[in-house]
Amino acid sequence: MLELTQISKHYGDNAALLPTDLRVERATTVVLIGPSGCGKSTLLRLIAGLITADSGSIHFDGTPVEAATIRQLRQRMGYVIQEGGLFPHLSARANVTLMARYLRRDPQWIDARLSQLRELVQLPADLLESFPAQLSGGQRQRVSLMRALMLDPELLLLDEPLGALDPMIRYQLQKELKLIFAQLGKTVILVTHDLAEAAYLGHTLVLIKDGRIVQSGPFEALSRQPAEAFVEEFIHAQRGPLEALTGGGT
Repeated sequence: MLELTQISKHYGDNAALLPTDLRVERATTVVLIGPSGCGKSTLLRLIAGLITADSGSIHFDGTPVEAATIRQLRQRMGYVIQEGGLFPHLSARANVTLMARYLRRDPQWIDARLSQLRELVQLPADLLESFPAQLSGGQRQRVSLMRALMLDPELLLLDEPLGALDPMIRYQLQKELKLIFAQLGKTVILVTHDLAEAAYLGHTLVLIKDGRIVQSGPFEALSRQPAEAFVEEFIHAQRGPLEALTGGGT
């Protein structure tokens, strides 16, 4: 589905991402995790074509992600950022349907898709006419997810989508996202610094430190066979929240 080969990114003398290889299989959830500033969001933005790599290549279903292809490829991607990134001057309905209307999709198709997505994320119908400032944080994230899914993308990219929410709302949305991912069968790449969230949602965890992948695999592999001391330290630092969400020890 997605193949990254020796992809790297620098900002001046600062290496945001060292040469990195990563393969993402179809219909899996891959979670990029690590401390703040480690390069995980940079990696996601490179995949989305929002920034350009200094070296290496990214292929999406065999098509290179580059200036000549990114406009079409983005229609096959859904993107959710922290706090939703909704346009404040547009209603929830207008935010969700923006790209579909721009692409001149059939109005009946838009209405049907909107209804389907509203039911999927459990958003009350009357909130579609509300503006972002009138919605709660959890409601805004539901609208943002609807917008990302509107064109039925093959790849869903989420950058700290629940990071700004209070713990109870975040916990509820984690459970809902897990069900949505399973129901839709999409390929998902999610960024978080929260190990409990990563272990709960991800098939594969990619732990990043200082711009390089330290270890990748299922949570159990990272927990039982850490590749280096940092992996063990990162897991133990978050043991409490992890046990609370997963219902067990590491």
